[in-house]
Amino acid sequence: MTLSRRQFVLAAGVGTVGLASGFTLGSVLASADILSGERPNDADIGFCADMSTHHIQALAMCQRVLGRDTGDPVQAAASEVLQTQSIEIGTMRAWLTDWGQPTTAPDTVMAWMGMNFGSGIPAEAMMGLASEEDMRELSTAQGIDRGRLWLQLMRAHHVGGVHMATAAIDLVSVEKVRRLARVQVEVQTYEIGQYDLLLGSDYA
Repeated sequence: MTLSRRQFVLAAGVGTVGLASGFTLGSVLASADILSGERPNDADIGFCADMSTHHIQALAMCQRVLGRDTGDPVQAAASEVLQTQSIEIGTMRAWLTDWGQPTTAPDTVMAWMGMNFGSGIPAEAMMGLASEEDMRELSTAQGIDRGRLWLQLMRAHHVGGVHMATAAIDLVSVEKVRRLARVQVEVQTYEIGQYDLLLGSDYA
């Protein structure tokens, strides 16, 4: 792959556009919505709120391994996830603000997906999230064991994220949200493959 995860995000048109000229990200994106006539539906709003919450745990997982003796491959992977998912959180929260929606973590998630989720499920049951016990173990594991656990947990996290983003591609109404969902599917699927290679190697 020739582009990094961060470059994929920026190439999709969801980076910090316009900041140098004095405009905020939110104002630029809001203007684009007005010009296009697009209006967010429940899926746009729900996906951005839920994926932001999902990403926040990914950042916490990265913070538990960065600077630790987990091996260079995990350090590089965690650094990339931390940087790019931070950008994505900022982007999705800017959109939510522009739409007059809260940016606080929801208590109930995934109702926007329909299927078997009905009126939603508790946020802690969101697909791919690590348990509190998993997070404690990640905090206390040492060396390569910590790196291996991070790969396993982030792999599961990405599988859940890909499932949500795949659903969003078909359900959202705003094109920039659909573009971001497509980027997330492509890049997180790639990263799952990289984690599998590491877990199957001498590293792990």
